[in-house]
Amino acid sequence: MRVVSKKVLVGSPAARIVRISLFAPEISKTAKAGQFVVVMAEEKGERVPLTIVDADAKAGEITLIFQEAGLTTRILGSLSPGDNLHALLGPLGHATQIKKYGKVILVGGGVGAAEIMPVARAMKDEGNHVTSILGFRNKELVILEEELRNSSDKVYVLTDDGSYGDKGFTVDRLKKLLDEGKYDLIYAVGPVPMMKNVSLLSREYDIRTIVSLNALMVDGTGMCGCCRVSVFGRVKFSCVDGPDFDAAGVDWEELENRNKVYNPQEKHACKLFREGKG
Repeated sequence: MRVVSKKVLVGSPAARIVRISLFAPEISKTAKAGQFVVVMAEEKGERVPLTIVDADAKAGEITLIFQEAGLTTRILGSLSPGDNLHALLGPLGHATQIKKYGKVILVGGGVGAAEIMPVARAMKDEGNHVTSILGFRNKELVILEEELRNSSDKVYVLTDDGSYGDKGFTVDRLKKLLDEGKYDLIYAVGPVPMMKNVSLLSREYDIRTIVSLNALMVDGTGMCGCCRVSVFGRVKFSCVDGPDFDAAGVDWEELENRNKVYNPQEKHACKLFREGKG
């Protein structure tokens, strides 16, 4: 559980996105695309789920990419090579179903670009035609474009303000592609509003759409029930039933509301951390 390497991918005032590699030989041997780990940076800290972006069984390492949003990710981002985590559990969740679908569109919003990376590689290796759509707020937040070009047949980059790539949102490009041709599967990861909009659009074209849900998670092993979501009217746990779900059945309003429950406490904890009191 030692930090092997670390690189700050984005270090702007608006956001800080970090890539770290961890020595985790047992996890690296079995990790598959779509799975995640639960990380505890400190003994008295919280657990946070992070997608396994890459796994190198030979080196015994896994790679994680995350944006410093809450207290725990800020602490994790402050670690240096050689530092140790308190605990690391995984691989967790069901792996993404990889098979020969045909023409696949992957949609990644923000740090979701990191989460579609292992899926893009796996889908490409299985012989699919892979199109990746990446959306960011602006140019300085663009990550992993080159890596995804190496794993995709086509990559589109969009920014909200038009400072890089095309101006607009991921669903804008997705609609154009769906209007122009037939696709067999859509896989989306990113902010909940983005995934919701992708889901609503794909229904119009009757295309199967899978989303990797970032529901609020505490335990990560199905014991706490915090990450429950409603899918086709049934209660599911993101950690053990997901994280991938059929987008057509997700209760998006419920998911959005549940993800906001601890916002006040998280803001307070981050304030203490910045002041050196956390």
